[in-house]
Amino acid sequence: MVMDKKRVLFVCIHNSARSQMAEAFLRKYGGDRFEVESAGLEPCNLNPVVIEVMKEVGIDISQNKTKSVFEFYKQGKQYDYVVTVCDESQSGKCPVFPGGGQKFHWGFDDPSRFEGAYEEKLQQTRAVRDAIKHKIEEGLKVL
Repeated sequence: MVMDKKRVLFVCIHNSARSQMAEAFLRKYGGDRFEVESAGLEPCNLNPVVIEVMKEVGIDISQNKTKSVFEFYKQGKQYDYVVTVCDESQSGKCPVFPGGGQKFHWGFDDPSRFEGAYEEKLQQTRAVRDAIKHKIEEGLKVL
């Protein structure tokens, strides 16, 4: 018996860091069970620090494109789960995806807001990456 894959959308403001990492981890660990996409309210360029820290764990997102939540909505896409990954200070700006599906909010710090030397940004982004990976692994146990 073939089960239909559950459709998951990770949503953030720019689709340049957190939602991209969440999409990549769920694709890696649950790609047999889930169809995964990510999108943002104001898509911009991928964060180069995020590309680097994902390569450290063997995941290459360097060719990913940022995508618009509005484009997905206009295309009539439907999801079983919609997960927002904005941090708490931006939760008011975090996009809402209209339509069906269970909605979850997993708050993570925004790597685009990290300050300091490059090595400091790497360290802070690694912490976010590891938190997202852990949340995905935990989520797979219950979904």
